[in-house]
Parts: sequence; C-alpha cells; structure tokens
Amino acid sequence: MLLLSDPSVGRTPIRECGEPLVDLRAVPALRVDPRMAPTGPGHAHLRLGVVDRLVTAQTYLPPGLYFLVIEGFRPVALQKEYFDAHKDRLRAAEPGHDEDWYHVRASRYISPPDVAPHVAGAAVDLTLCDVDGAELWLGTEVNDTDTEHCHTASPSVTGEAADRRRMLSDALTSAGFVNYPTEWWHWSHGDRYWARVTDAEAARYGPAELP
Repeated sequence: MLLLSDPSVGRTPIRECGEPLVDLRAVPALRVDPRMAPTGPGHAHLRLGVVDRLVTAQTYLPPGLYFLVIEGFRPVALQKEYFDAHKDRLRAAEPGHDEDWYHVRASRYISPPDVAPHVAGAAVDLTLCDVDGAELWLGTEVNDTDTEHCHTASPSVTGEAADRRRMLSDALTSAGFVNYPTEWWHWSHGDRYWARVTDAEAARYGPAELP
C-alpha cells in the first residue's frame, strides 16, 4: 500500500497548470453536504478539471444514485491542524514510539501537509446519496479514520454497503480519479499522489489558495 508519507510522493515534481478553484455550490449537477461549512468556504471548492471529471463520473453511477460531496479544498493551515491533532491522538493511544513512526502512522489516514491532495484542490471526500439527497450507508461514516473498516477493499464491509463502494469506485476510476486505499471516500486527480500512482511525469496541481 502506497502511503502519502512515502518519500517517492514528495519527490514527485509539480507542473502547475494554473486552473482556478471552482465553487461546487454553483454546479447544478453536484450536491454538497454542509457539514464542513464551519471550516470555511474551501470545503466546497475544487480545481476546474477535477470538477469536470467529477461531473463525468456521476454519469457513470446507476440511475437514482448521486455523489454527495463532503469536502474538497483545504488551506495548508487547516491540513496541518488535522495532521498534528491526529499525531497527538496516536501519541496518547500508543506512547513510546519515535516521531517518524507517528508521522507514517498518521499518514495512513490524514495526509502530511506538504503533499496533501486537498491542499492542491485536487482531492474530494464524498459518498453517495439518493435522489432526495439522503446519505446512503457505505459501511462506515465518512472520515471514520484509523480503522480498517474504512479501507476501500475492507473484507469486513459486505452486502449493500460493499456494493455501493464498488459502484462509487467504478465510476470515479472510470473518470480518472485514484483512491487513497485506507479511505473509501477519498479520491483525487492531478496531485502528487495521483501522479505517483498513475506513473505520470508530474502533478498538475500544487498548493492552491482561494481567491
């Protein structure tokens, strides 16, 4: 399993294409959940090319299913806050390890800020909903971190939840996204992790800022 802390991800070059961040709330085809709104307006933004692929991916879903976007862009400061807080939780739960251990372990579920796909506006956390916007169950809550049940291919998730994960994965993969395998809800395109997984020469998106 390739983690975001892998040195090869950080060595991947960036050839910034300059695409703007787009507010998903202005895209009629997509549905944005408001739960992350308290973190700021960035949660509803993604790079233009990522938005286009997301709209395309939605057309690959079975009739009656839609993406429900939970979070897109994160400012660097917010990503650092999430990452440091997770390391602190790990130190409390599993004391006695060195700093490298906590860094690698934390990166299984939250990206180090320097390579974070969300910081580039290239990653989206999302799930599925029905035609009325009701969130569907895919085996865990979104952002249920540090448990193997949230691994995309977890054998502990069966039945309808597993079927929904497969439908979500098939649609997004067909549109050019890659998944972070410890988080079934996390998908990205154009960032360093995507470039490393797909053997692209460089990432298309580096750290972004809201206008």
